[in-house]
Amino acid sequence: MNLILLGAPGAGKGTQAERLVAERGLVQLSTGDMLRAAVAAGTEIGRRAEAIMNSGELVSDEIVVGIISDRIDQPDCEKGFILDGFPRNTAQAEALDKMLAEKGKQLDLVIEVRVDEKILFDRIRTRAAEAGDGAVRADDNEETLRKRLDVYHEQTAPLLPYYQAQGKVRSVDGMQPIETVGAEIKEILDRL
Repeated sequence: MNLILLGAPGAGKGTQAERLVAERGLVQLSTGDMLRAAVAAGTEIGRRAEAIMNSGELVSDEIVVGIISDRIDQPDCEKGFILDGFPRNTAQAEALDKMLAEKGKQLDLVIEVRVDEKILFDRIRTRAAEAGDGAVRADDNEETLRKRLDVYHEQTAPLLPYYQAQGKVRSVDGMQPIETVGAEIKEILDRL
């Protein structure tokens, strides 16, 4: 079972991915982690990525898809995977579909975790108030969330119509308790 969890920053995708890893034996594939691992392993694609990253440029879609391609060939991905942080736009989604088709694989489902963005801002304010002078993540503030949401709406949200056209999108209400969201996702996957 090969999945993408899609939703705005702060929707709880990471939490639900961790649950799916534990419950279903899927592998969570983070493109950032995979890039760092390929560089550390000194693979051909890792060397290409390292040169680009060292110059301060963004790694191309071709290289990222190549790293994903290499990674999903590993034995631990046999039961399936959850993509984390990829694709971020329709060009990447098309490249991913092509690569998977060449391997005789496919993306089975895209689970959209819907959230009320106003409540995301309320959560940040609450965390900041609760932390007081304590440790608050540097990126855990309203300005950063607003920027991340803008990028999400501009680049990533257009993936929904792309995957809806393929009949692969199922939505859950991410504003519910974690366990309830997890139960809804489980029910969706059990029907596959």
